Amino acid sequence: MVTKIARITIDPHICHGKPSVRGMRWPVEVVLDLIGSGMSFDEIIEDHPELEKEDILACLNFARLSVSGESYQQAN
Repeated sequence: MVTKIARITIDPHICHGKPSVRGMRWPVEVVLDLIGSGMSFDEIIEDHPELEKEDILACLNFARLSVSGESYQQAN
Protein backbone atom coordinates (compact mmCIF):
# COMPACT_ATOMS: atom_id res chain seq x y z
CA MET A 1 0.00 0.00 0.00
CA VAL A 2 1.32 3.43 -0.91
CA THR A 3 1.04 5.96 1.89
CA LYS A 4 -1.02 9.02 1.07
CA ILE A 5 1.46 11.88 0.89
CA ALA A 6 -1.58 14.19 1.03
CA ARG A 7 -1.34 13.87 4.83
CA ILE A 8 1.54 16.33 4.58
CA THR A 9 0.35 19.91 4.27
CA ILE A 10 2.13 23.18 3.71
CA ASP A 11 0.38 26.28 5.00
CA PRO A 12 2.19 29.58 5.56
CA HIS A 13 0.08 30.13 8.69
CA ILE A 14 1.05 26.83 10.34
CA CYS A 15 4.59 26.18 11.57
CA HIS A 16 5.92 29.07 9.48
CA GLY A 17 5.07 27.21 6.28
CA LYS A 18 7.09 24.11 7.10
CA PRO A 19 5.64 20.81 5.87
CA SER A 20 3.44 19.46 8.65
CA VAL A 21 1.10 16.57 9.40
CA ARG A 22 -2.54 17.09 8.41
CA GLY A 23 -2.49 20.81 9.09
CA MET A 24 -1.59 20.25 12.74
CA ARG A 25 1.35 21.84 14.43
CA TRP A 26 3.46 18.74 13.85
CA PRO A 27 6.26 19.59 11.42
CA VAL A 28 7.60 16.68 9.39
CA GLU A 29 11.07 17.40 10.75
CA VAL A 30 9.92 16.86 14.36
CA VAL A 31 8.39 13.49 13.51
CA LEU A 32 11.63 12.54 11.74
CA ASP A 33 13.58 13.65 14.83
CA LEU A 34 11.48 11.30 16.97
CA ILE A 35 12.22 8.40 14.63
CA GLY A 36 15.89 9.38 14.51
CA SER A 37 16.06 9.36 18.31
CA GLY A 38 15.23 5.66 18.20
CA MET A 39 11.55 5.81 19.07
CA SER A 40 9.37 3.15 17.47
CA PHE A 41 6.15 4.04 15.70
CA ASP A 42 4.22 2.58 18.62
CA GLU A 43 6.16 4.69 21.14
CA ILE A 44 5.55 7.85 19.13
CA ILE A 45 1.82 7.14 18.88
CA GLU A 46 1.61 6.24 22.57
CA ASP A 47 3.27 9.54 23.55
CA HIS A 48 1.40 11.57 20.91
CA PRO A 49 -2.00 9.91 20.25
CA GLU A 50 -3.04 12.63 17.80
CA LEU A 51 -0.56 11.09 15.36
CA GLU A 52 -1.37 7.96 13.39
CA LYS A 53 0.91 5.36 11.84
CA GLU A 54 -0.06 6.67 8.39
CA ASP A 55 1.16 10.15 9.44
CA ILE A 56 4.58 8.79 10.35
CA LEU A 57 4.80 6.85 7.08
CA ALA A 58 3.78 9.98 5.16
CA CYS A 59 6.60 11.90 6.87
CA LEU A 60 9.08 9.25 5.79
CA ASN A 61 7.74 9.32 2.23
CA PHE A 62 7.94 13.12 2.19
CA ALA A 63 11.57 12.92 3.32
CA ARG A 64 12.30 10.36 0.60
CA LEU A 65 10.81 12.69 -2.00
CA SER A 66 12.84 15.59 -0.63
CA VAL A 67 16.19 13.82 -0.85
CA SER A 68 15.43 12.18 -4.20
CA GLY A 69 14.91 15.51 -5.91
CA GLU A 70 11.35 14.61 -6.86
CA SER A 71 8.84 17.41 -6.50
CA TYR A 72 5.95 17.43 -4.09
CA GLN A 73 2.77 19.20 -5.08
CA GLN A 74 0.06 19.56 -2.51
CA ALA A 75 -3.46 18.86 -3.72
CA ASN A 76 -5.82 21.76 -3.26
